[in-house]
Amino acid sequence: MMKIGIISEQLNRQLTGRGYYIYNMIDIFSKFDKNYDMYLINYQNTKEFSNLKHILIKTPFKKISKSYQLWYLYLSIGLNNISKKIDIIHCMNAEPIYLKPKNAKLITTIYDIIPYIFPETYTFSTSFRFKFILPITLKISDKIIVISHHTKQDIIKHFKIPKDRIKVIHLAANENYKPLNENEIDKIKQKYNLNYPFVLYVGGLEPKKNIPTLLKALYKLKKQGIKHKLVITGPKRWKYKSIFETIEKLNLQNEVIFTGYVPDEDLPALYNAADLFVYPSLYEGFGLPPLEAMQCGTPVITSNTSSLPEVVGDAGIMVNPYDVDELANKMYEVLTNDGLRDELSKKGLERAKLFSWKKCAEEHLKVYEEVYNMK
Repeated sequence: MMKIGIISEQLNRQLTGRGYYIYNMIDIFSKFDKNYDMYLINYQNTKEFSNLKHILIKTPFKKISKSYQLWYLYLSIGLNNISKKIDIIHCMNAEPIYLKPKNAKLITTIYDIIPYIFPETYTFSTSFRFKFILPITLKISDKIIVISHHTKQDIIKHFKIPKDRIKVIHLAANENYKPLNENEIDKIKQKYNLNYPFVLYVGGLEPKKNIPTLLKALYKLKKQGIKHKLVITGPKRWKYKSIFETIEKLNLQNEVIFTGYVPDEDLPALYNAADLFVYPSLYEGFGLPPLEAMQCGTPVITSNTSSLPEVVGDAGIMVNPYDVDELANKMYEVLTNDGLRDELSKKGLERAKLFSWKKCAEEHLKVYEEVYNMK
C-alpha cells in the first residue's frame, strides 16, 4: 500500500492561503476511500487532525518563526532519516527542501516564483532562498505541482525544468464562500463597524499587491463624488510603508479602513457586504481572493497579469495594474451601474463552479500514483 507523508507544520500557525490549501487537502484525503496510508510530518501533533498518523521530527528551536530557514534545513535532514517508512513525501508549502530523501520520492508544490523574478519586492532572506535554494529543491523533486499554467511557464523559463515534471492543479475556494442572507451580512457589518457602502480588498500588505495604485484610484473616485470607502483586510507583511505614505499624501485617512487579519469564518460575509472587490496585484501564482469574491457573488476587478486571467476568465473586469486612470474608470463604472454589477455577480457565480477542493484533491492523488509507479 502506498505510504504518503505530507509536511503539515504550516498548520501550527495562523492559517492564510497556503495553510488553507494544506488543511483542505489533508481533510479531503482523510475522507476518501483509501488505497494508501497518509502520515502528517510535523514537529508536534496537529490539533485538527489528531486522529491521523503523525511522524514527529523534534525541533531544537524554541521559536520556529525566528528560525524558519534553519528549521527547514533541519527538517530536510530529518526527512532523509524517515524516508524508509514512506514512499512519497509532499512539501505543500513551497519551502526549500535542501536534500533529496534517499528512500522516498519527493513532490513539491510551488505557488509562484515572484521573489526570484522581483527580488526587490521581498525581504532579503526570501529573495536569497528563491535565488539559491529553490533551484536545488526543483532539481531534486520527482514531481512539481504548480497552481497555475503561468507559474509552470515561469519555472520552465527561469529554471529549465522539463515540462513533463510539472503538473498544474488549480486551487479552489472553501464552500463557506457563498451568497449569504441580509441578517448574516448585517452581523458582520456591525462587528467591524462598517455602516457605509464600501469597496473591498483582501490580502497581505506587501509591494506586489499594488495597494498604492488602488489608493490613487480611490482618490480619483472621491473627486467624482463616489461615497464608498475602501476596506483593506489582511495582515501587514513587509515593505508596506508606501501604503500609509500614500494615504497621508492623498488625505484619505477617513476613507480607508484597515481591519487587520480577519478569520476565515468572517470573510464570506465581508465579501457579501462589499459592492465591489478590487485586486490590482502585480503578480499572483493563482489569486484566491478573486475566486472567493466570485463565489460570493461579488463583482470583481483584478489585474490582467500573471495567473489572474486563468482564475477570473470573462467573469470579471481585468485592467492594467499600472494604469491608475483605467482602474479608477472601471471602478466608477461598476459602482454606478446596477445592471453591470448584477451581470458580473452572475458571471462570477458560474465561473466559480469550475473550481473545487475535491477536484483538486483527486488531481493530487493521480500525481501520487504516477510518482509511486515511477522506476
